[in-house]
Amino acid sequence: MKSFRTDFARFVSKSILTFYLLGIFTLMEENLPVKRLNRLTWLLSVIIGIVFYLVISHHDTDIHIYPYTLLTMSGILMVGYANVGIMLILATRCSFRSKKFSLYRRLLTYPASVIIYLLLWPLFAYLANDKWSFRDVGLFFAFVGSGIVINTMMIILHNSVLLYEDKLHSELELSRLKAANAEAMNLVLKQQIQPHFLFNALNTLKALYHKDTQAADTYIVHMANFLRASIFHHTSNISKLEDEVKLLYDYLEMQRIRFGTALDCTITLPEETLKNYCLPSFSLQPLLENAIKHNNFTQEDPLKVTISQKDDWLVITNNIHKKKIKVASTNYGLANLAERYRLWSGDEIMIREEENSFSVSIKLLKK
Repeated sequence: MKSFRTDFARFVSKSILTFYLLGIFTLMEENLPVKRLNRLTWLLSVIIGIVFYLVISHHDTDIHIYPYTLLTMSGILMVGYANVGIMLILATRCSFRSKKFSLYRRLLTYPASVIIYLLLWPLFAYLANDKWSFRDVGLFFAFVGSGIVINTMMIILHNSVLLYEDKLHSELELSRLKAANAEAMNLVLKQQIQPHFLFNALNTLKALYHKDTQAADTYIVHMANFLRASIFHHTSNISKLEDEVKLLYDYLEMQRIRFGTALDCTITLPEETLKNYCLPSFSLQPLLENAIKHNNFTQEDPLKVTISQKDDWLVITNNIHKKKIKVASTNYGLANLAERYRLWSGDEIMIREEENSFSVSIKLLKK
């Protein structure tokens, strides 16, 4: 009996190892969730083994119960590994999501499972102290049926893994498409800002050279700094707040050359906030441009803009002196920023207009 158990253990180990190596070394065009499939195979084997042991142990029988239970579990394991091995081979020919894969999988796994159980039949007969013969039609169909039943259960379990994997793949592809679409829209919106700014800046520069060449030269320096920074951040979705403020300073100096003391901008942001928070790229400059565009202001009655922090929000506020002639919106300022911010963070900016002030609040993004 000891010799038989030793031979039996070797047979089971070699069979399982053969199917496992088949799965590991088969070349694949698509990755199958092999680990999950194998875990389910073992789970089914253990569950049926426990149920089988409990049923047999309640009956008086001459069957060697432990080897018989192990042999039952081994048969299920071999069917499972055969299924995985066949799927890996088929995956080199077609996608495991295709109907062709599903059809060939069934055509191959059922015969393989039946053959496995027919090969195990002599061992089952030996453990049951029965004479074995292929002429026993009843037992022949019993083992054929067992192979079919176990393979059906294995296919159902493995399908649950494949369906879950397919769902994850679909969700991942959908999220990638959404991210790519948001990235493309974000880039388009940012590209709207730069030509618009450049058009206005060149017109201002032309006017300055007719009035004050020194001021025009200083204007060019700040414009070059602004354009250099904008090119550097061209493909960035977000920028550090301190970089956004530096960019704003160049734009602000350009406007101060143009408007003088009629433009008063105050930035009161803690150093910690500047270094530890981010904003969507080109957030502050469009807001200052928006305030300049829609308001009348003079040296006696300047446009006052303040940029401050309130909790986790950046608040940009300006006094209101609306132009009598309504300025047509080109969607390059506030609407542009609102759309880009929504695409990047999923949040909305807060706009508040009172009798004498207009404010825009943007949620600061942590690094």
